[in-house]
Amino acid sequence: MADLDAVRRWADALIALHLDPAEWSFGFDHAKKRAGLCNYTHRRITVSRYLAARYTDDEVHQILLHEVAHALAGERAGHGPKWAQIAAGLGYVGRRTHDGAVVSELAPWVGRCPAGHVHYRYRQPVRALSCGLCRRGFDRANLIVWRRREITPAMRRLAASATGASTTGESALPGDASTSPQPLR
Repeated sequence: MADLDAVRRWADALIALHLDPAEWSFGFDHAKKRAGLCNYTHRRITVSRYLAARYTDDEVHQILLHEVAHALAGERAGHGPKWAQIAAGLGYVGRRTHDGAVVSELAPWVGRCPAGHVHYRYRQPVRALSCGLCRRGFDRANLIVWRRREITPAMRRLAASATGASTTGESALPGDASTSPQPLR
């Protein structure tokens, strides 16, 4: 689990080495599904505080290299050849997107299919969804039943700390009580 103070030091060092610290800055954000972001408008690189608390030092360093490569390649480069060449030159060895954990314990919507597969959403589902793990394509036999759970400020603080981090897919946080299931038809 990465120490957030160390992450800030690494980010500041990478910005000083490869970018102009007078123009570019670093910060943490509250993203729960993406690991990092390069904001060209504000010339700011951010990393999810929730995900950084779950990832190893090496994984977070790769996220920082990924975002610095975006800053160097420019807004139009995307994850194309120019970005890939710059990223490799910086020492980035990952892929264009992370496949690590998401912060499922902060998702207010939790769904289960009849087979028991658990699904998480950060926004209320607006239409019926079926489990893609049970069968590809929509199938009413595999409808997901959604329930809303309350996410308290204390739960957010715990998720942002390395001690509350969980990558098992099940909530490690207290207060996972929820209202009755809400099927969407």
